[in-house]
Amino acid sequence: MDIQLHDKTFASFIAVHEIKNAVGIVANEINSFYKQKTPVILPVLDGAFVFAADLAKQLTIQAKFSFIKYKSYHNTQSTGTVSQLLGLDIDIKGQDVLLVEDIIDTGLTLHYLLAELKQHQPASIKIATLLAKPDALKVPLEIDFKGIEIPNRFVVGYGMDYNGLGRNLDGVYVLKEADTDTRAVR
Repeated sequence: MDIQLHDKTFASFIAVHEIKNAVGIVANEINSFYKQKTPVILPVLDGAFVFAADLAKQLTIQAKFSFIKYKSYHNTQSTGTVSQLLGLDIDIKGQDVLLVEDIIDTGLTLHYLLAELKQHQPASIKIATLLAKPDALKVPLEIDFKGIEIPNRFVVGYGMDYNGLGRNLDGVYVLKEADTDTRAVR
């Protein structure tokens, strides 16, 4: 089923059951890795709020949560510039930090964010994401907990938006373009 957001049409891309499965896999990996630790989990707003909430429900470890907000997108394109909108409000010195992202494409936001967080001297920093676009990466980036790899296409839903719309969609939708494959890469 296609949906219309502003002036763009999006096609169904990743079904709800596939997302739930990916969240479960990521949660199990995090539970195993942090079994004897209490990480500080930092979802990157706005997009990661849905993934972070579903992930939190499946975590069996003890964890502290705080939120940060950075922006690098305008319309359907990464701007290449990262703006901090809501900064760190918890002391992470000597603590294990887990950044939670909805999607990683160019990696520029996380590259900038990692440099910022390292200045606070955490014991470790790991990255979890629901979606990753390996073909879009512009900087080397190690993703520790990854749900689904997708091609370099613009997506909305499950927290991700197009100019403010689409975050509330249960599934993930891809920008519809002529003669393109809309299947996710597994």
